Amino acid sequence: MTVKRKSPTGILGFPTAPFNEKGNIDEQALAANITFLMDSGISSIFIACGSGEFHALNKAEYQTMIEVAVAVTNEQIPVYAGVGGSIAEAVELVSLSADLGVDGYLILPPYLIEGEQDGLYNYYKTILSKSDLNAILYQRDNAVLQPPALKRLLDEFPQIVGVKDGYGNMELNMELTQTIGNRVEWLNGMPFAEITMPAYKGIGFKSYSSAISNYLPHISTLYFNALLEGNDQLANEIYLDVLLPINHIRKKRKGYAVSLIKAGMNIIGLPVENSVRPPCVPVEKEHFEQLRKIIEKTLEKYPTQKKEVTKS
Repeated sequence: MTVKRKSPTGILGFPTAPFNEKGNIDEQALAANITFLMDSGISSIFIACGSGEFHALNKAEYQTMIEVAVAVTNEQIPVYAGVGGSIAEAVELVSLSADLGVDGYLILPPYLIEGEQDGLYNYYKTILSKSDLNAILYQRDNAVLQPPALKRLLDEFPQIVGVKDGYGNMELNMELTQTIGNRVEWLNGMPFAEITMPAYKGIGFKSYSSAISNYLPHISTLYFNALLEGNDQLANEIYLDVLLPINHIRKKRKGYAVSLIKAGMNIIGLPVENSVRPPCVPVEKEHFEQLRKIIEKTLEKYPTQKKEVTKS
C-alpha cells in the first residue's frame, strides 16, 4: 500500500478524554465528542494528545481511545495518535496505534529531560524508524528542534509531513518556514491557537489545532475563514467578543488549557463532565459561570447555522 505523504490541513480536531463517574474513559462521550467535531467539518482527529490527557492515560485507556476514534471516523477523515513520553513507551505506542489503524501520529516531547539537539534528533529518529506512517513533529517545551537537526530529520524520513509549533519562538519559526518551505505543513499548535493565528498565518502557517472547536466549532470556522479571506473586521470582532475573554479565563489556572475545553462542552450539552486527572484541575465554579456567559453571548451574536438536508 502506498502511503499518501500529506499532512492534515485547516482546522485540526483534538478530542478530550471524557471520564465517567468512576473515573474511567467514557466511550460513548468520546464518540459523541468525535462525532460533534466531524459534523462541524473538522479536517482530522488527533486522538490521545494534549487535549486528550495523554500524560494521564494508561495503555489500556490509550488503546480504547484510539479504537473509538478509528471506529467513529470510519476512514472519513484521517486519525493521528499522540505518541511520546519515555522513548520505550513512545516506540511501543507507535506500533500499537499502527496496528489499531491510525493514519499517522503526532510525536509529543520526551518525558522530563531537556536534551541537546543530537539527543532530540535521536529521540525522533528512534520513533520514526519504527513506522512508515505519516508523522508530525511537535515543537514544545523541552523538545525544540533547531534548523540543522530538523533538516537532517526531514532529509532522512519522508514520512514527516508536518511540524506543529507550540513553543512560540517567531524568529525561529520564520527561519524554519523560509528555509524549509513547503516540504512540510506548518501547524500552529500554541495553546488556544486562534489567539496567535493572525501572526502565524503571516509566516506560512496555514493550519492549527483548535480547542474551542470542541464546543464552539462554528466560531473557529468563522474566524479561520475571515483570516483566510482577509476579512479583518470580522476576525477582530470575534477576537474581542469571544477569543480574548475565553483566553483570559484559560490563563487563570495552570491546566485550564485542558479542563476549560471540557467545561465548554458541558455547557453546550455534550455528555462530558468537568472532570480531569491530576495535575490538571477542574474549572472552578466562578470561572465556569464566566465561561457560560461568554458562550451564551457568543451564540446570541453568532448563532450556529442549521444544515439543510437535501433529499435524494
